[in-house]
Amino acid sequence: MSAVAVLIAAGGCAKKEEPVGSSSAEQTTTSDLSTAEESVEQTTCPVMEGPVNKDIFVEYKGKKVYFCCPSCKDEFQKNPEAYLPKLPQFQK
Repeated sequence: MSAVAVLIAAGGCAKKEEPVGSSSAEQTTTSDLSTAEESVEQTTCPVMEGPVNKDIFVEYKGKKVYFCCPSCKDEFQKNPEAYLPKLPQFQK
């Protein structure tokens, strides 16, 4: 938890923005599914729980994981398994 406090104090993730292009009404068909991650959209950063920036991500177990800032990406990479319950692309 102290790493989160450091991130907040440093201002790395303090900026809150609305997610761009998120629509719960979107429907996908089997022809639209080029990857499994397209069927479930991740809109929340697993570390700070703010809106994601689709330009900041890592691939983990073949799926993209998005973050709100580079500091959260670094924090995730220290212990990815701890954040999986917060990620819709890893839920069954």
